[in-house]
Amino acid sequence: MAYKCDKCGQEATVHLTEIVQGEKHEKHLCEDCAVSEGVTIKTQVPISQILEELVLQSAAGGELARLSCDVCGLTFLEFRQQGLLGCPNDYKAFEKVLVPLLERAHEGASFHTGNIPANADEDERTQARLLRLRSQLKEAVEHEDYERAANLRDQIKELEGS
Repeated sequence: MAYKCDKCGQEATVHLTEIVQGEKHEKHLCEDCAVSEGVTIKTQVPISQILEELVLQSAAGGELARLSCDVCGLTFLEFRQQGLLGCPNDYKAFEKVLVPLLERAHEGASFHTGNIPANADEDERTQARLLRLRSQLKEAVEHEDYERAANLRDQIKELEGS
C-alpha cells in the first residue's frame, strides 16, 4: 500500500510508528519532509528484503514456515509479514533465523555491544566505560558485594587518572 506524505502529499518513503500510552500513532513522510523534521535517514537494506533473501536461500524454507513461539504463538511467517516480534521468547524461538539477520544488520554482531558509535574517539569510549562501571559499582554496593565494588572502584580510579 502506497502512503502519501502527511506534510506535502508526495509519496511517503519514511514511515514512523509511535505508541504512546497504548495508542498507536503513525506518521508517513517523504524523504525531504523527514529530513526537515530531524529524522535521520540511513540507507540500509530493508529488513523485509533481508528476510526474504534469507528464506529464499534457505533449503529448509518449509521448516522456517512452521516455526512458531511456544509462549505467544507468533509464527515465523507472521513475523516476516509484520517485522515485529511478539514476546521476548521469540528471540529463542526464531534464533536460527534471527542470528544471521542480526549479524548482517549489525556489522557482524549478534548481541548488544552498547550504544557507542563504531567511529567514537577514545574519550567517548572512556566516558561510556566510566558510566557503565559506576552503574555496576552502585549495583554491587546495593547487593553488598563489597569485593566486586572495591574492584570496580579501582577500575574507575584508574580510568579517571589516565
